[in-house]
Amino acid sequence: MTSIAKIDHFVSVEDSSNEQVLLLLKRASAFKQGVLWKSPKKQIFAANLFFENSTRTHNSFHIAERKLGMDVLEFDVQTSSLQKGETLYDTVLTLSALGVDVVVIRSSVERYWDELLQSPRIACHIVNGGDGSGEHPSQCLLDLMTIQEEFGDFSGLKVAIVGDLVHSRVARSNMQMLTRFGAEVYFSGPKEWHHKEFDHYGWFLPLDELVSKIDVLMMLRVQHERHDGSQSFSKEEYHQAYGLTEKRAKRLPDKAIIMHPAPVNRDVEIANSLVESAKSRIVEQMRNGVYARMAILEAVMSGWEKYYL
Repeated sequence: MTSIAKIDHFVSVEDSSNEQVLLLLKRASAFKQGVLWKSPKKQIFAANLFFENSTRTHNSFHIAERKLGMDVLEFDVQTSSLQKGETLYDTVLTLSALGVDVVVIRSSVERYWDELLQSPRIACHIVNGGDGSGEHPSQCLLDLMTIQEEFGDFSGLKVAIVGDLVHSRVARSNMQMLTRFGAEVYFSGPKEWHHKEFDHYGWFLPLDELVSKIDVLMMLRVQHERHDGSQSFSKEEYHQAYGLTEKRAKRLPDKAIIMHPAPVNRDVEIANSLVESAKSRIVEQMRNGVYARMAILEAVMSGWEKYYL
């Protein structure tokens, strides 16, 4: 058995080794099966700072924190001193000084955490709940958990990530880890929403060339809030050209599963009838999010040294 080094923050999947990610998946699965975290020796305070709208990630972290026995500080961005011009850095500095142990942050600013992690005065643990179009490491973990439950392993799996690629932090986190674990990654969607950085991780192909040969079809939400208005599709046009229509779904292999980080634009990325279909794992992804985030919070609070692969 090999011990795993302690981590203080969880802001990017790139900062974690394959062994650490596999351990997180193992712990998440254990939590899902009913394993409980031993009561902490001291009171633990958590705060969730979400500067972008969120239903799944925000509430998932909140429930994960409560399941772990943490006291969750109610923090409303709209009534905080941020509305007076206080910076994110000073807000986190304040929370740290007040005794908050772990802060989960979602921000539209990519790599917002750089300044926080460099400060010797900020003592709390930082968990990234999503940074702009950068990364979404906790979503990546729950996606890996969902795929692992289905197939057992990642090596050789054919995974297609389809849609608004250039604006998707989910796509970036997932393509990194899936490639590291040996999956074959493909991309599809509007060509103008593809960037050359994706070429390092997989191949770009039309969706109609992919659907019949993949194991995992991961559809992405069209992120209108990050568009400058230069690209425009009607819902019907997008669905027919780049979405998972009922006709395309019939060509999926029997073992293939459908995934989506949600929220789903029904009849845009995915036909309404397919969102809760037998092949869909979208609801299971949401369920797994609680357990994946429990594993992340446990890791940053108690370290890896007591757990072994």
